[in-house]
Amino acid sequence: MSLKELERLNEVVTKLRDPKDGCPWDLEQTHRSLLKYLSEESYEYMHAVEEGDFDKMEDELGDVLLQVVLHSVIAKQNGKFDLESVAKRIADKMVRRHPHVFGDTKTKDVGEIKKNWEDIKAKEKEGNKSQYEIDDELLAFPALTSSAKIGKKTEKINFDWEDHTQVLYKVEEEWQELKEELAPIRPANMERVKEELGDFLFSTAQLARHLKIDPEVALRDANVKFKKRFNQVEDLAKERGISIHESSQAELDQLWQEVKHIEKGS
Repeated sequence: MSLKELERLNEVVTKLRDPKDGCPWDLEQTHRSLLKYLSEESYEYMHAVEEGDFDKMEDELGDVLLQVVLHSVIAKQNGKFDLESVAKRIADKMVRRHPHVFGDTKTKDVGEIKKNWEDIKAKEKEGNKSQYEIDDELLAFPALTSSAKIGKKTEKINFDWEDHTQVLYKVEEEWQELKEELAPIRPANMERVKEELGDFLFSTAQLARHLKIDPEVALRDANVKFKKRFNQVEDLAKERGISIHESSQAELDQLWQEVKHIEKGS
């Protein structure tokens, strides 16, 4: 397989980072300043996958790859690592974690394969660290995903609810505590409001986990649904010559209810 275009991309980015003839913007970038772009491009690729748009997937995956190459070139200029060493490291890891493909282990059972993966991954970590410790790496994900992963970690030592009905009571408890802080709401207690809101969202994520639902996916689906409905509200308003900007909240809510009714009838 020819990798000439990957090599060309590496050369292009290296040229952009050339101290003498490079791009001023690219030369200003650091690992930290580029983080938001890596996050944004990754989510845009995820959205393209959800839409099933392969042309967009190819384009967005290229944007993700650009971030990988940018970080690798910056690291190489700082004498830390480069694209080749990054590729070697992940290739070695994949070989190491797939003994059923590259080694002597013979199994086709997906459950056993996943268990072997986790066992190998655990051995790769520091030996002095408790297997029950909640690692900082669990905080690296989007907040709802982190909450679910933390719950899965504590579930392994039975520090968890027995079923979703028990979690539901916890969600209701946190909701009541949030309402207490909001009645009445005062500038002085906004920190408490934020804390209680966080507790409510955390317990909601645990409810999703017990229901075998990915809370991040559930929220993303809700965002998509809201966007679709709101756009339909705008279309309906245009059909009737109604100005969105001049409409009251009650008028817009009436259009919203009509859109929901149309959805149910379709």
